[in-house]
Amino acid sequence: MENFRALRVHQDKSGNFYRRVEERSVDELPPGELLVQVQYSSLNFKDVLSATGAKGVTRHYPHTPGIDIVGTVIESTGKRIRCGEQVIATGFNIGMDTDGGFGQLARIPENWALLKPTKLDTLDSMVLGTAGLTAALSISKLEQFGMKPDLGPILVTGATGGVGCIATALLSQIGYTVHVVTGKQHQHDFLRSLGANDMLSREDALERIDRPLQKEQWGGVVDTVGGDTLMNAIKGLRRECSATTCGLVSSPFFRGSVLPFILRHVNLLGIDTAELALAQRANLWGRLANEWKVQHLARIHTETFTLQNLEAGIAKILCGEMVGRGVVDLQNS
Repeated sequence: MENFRALRVHQDKSGNFYRRVEERSVDELPPGELLVQVQYSSLNFKDVLSATGAKGVTRHYPHTPGIDIVGTVIESTGKRIRCGEQVIATGFNIGMDTDGGFGQLARIPENWALLKPTKLDTLDSMVLGTAGLTAALSISKLEQFGMKPDLGPILVTGATGGVGCIATALLSQIGYTVHVVTGKQHQHDFLRSLGANDMLSREDALERIDRPLQKEQWGGVVDTVGGDTLMNAIKGLRRECSATTCGLVSSPFFRGSVLPFILRHVNLLGIDTAELALAQRANLWGRLANEWKVQHLARIHTETFTLQNLEAGIAKILCGEMVGRGVVDLQNS
């Protein structure tokens, strides 16, 4: 395949950003040991930031977003991965300042890619994508810090988003009681179908926000939104329990107090999969393909886009209307 199609984001002379599907040559791709024929990508909040000109994500335009890739290697000068093998690549600089998965071909360094687990098909791997890896890392890290099902219910914020709904399904599947925070009341049945035991509104999650401590109730927290919702959840952690944080859609800032930390010995754990070491990635993907294989991925996979209708998905995320996970089909674009 000498030429291929990709979504390109441009910045005009006035500083405005626009997007269009373009025909590109393989020679235009950046350097790297692997040339991948992309089968699927997924649509993430970070992709939307890149596609709309967020300089904190992408500094150089024109650019192809898409932080997640699964596909077949068609050229390799690497030592570990050979032609014909299927790979997963997420994070690092993919889709940020290195052309990403919203193109039918991608060239990446070998040390950004992992062989796809045989028990995980290509579609399911992108229903998971960065969101699934983030959910798995959050749960793994909480368990490393002592989280157990008998310590109390786990609170998941932003539960209809990618990380939130995968975390809800996986926690329920491995034996936890899961309470979720969502502003989408009409999605309660969807969340119950994933295993959520109880629902909190956004207002519930911010109740009595001015108190330095809340009633001890959470055996752990998977936070995806940040802001005061995160801090209020920390105030409600049971003694020696922990919260993870991986998102900022509510706010990157919160009004905090040291009291939960020094009186209840709780922990706030940061989660970032973009620079996660390959060995840790391989371990988590292995678990997601085996003992942590998510049973409800078909429900979580709510949208399939092509390059031609990807604008609709970008608009949905910008409006806060996206539920579950959207996959981008590059084969049929």
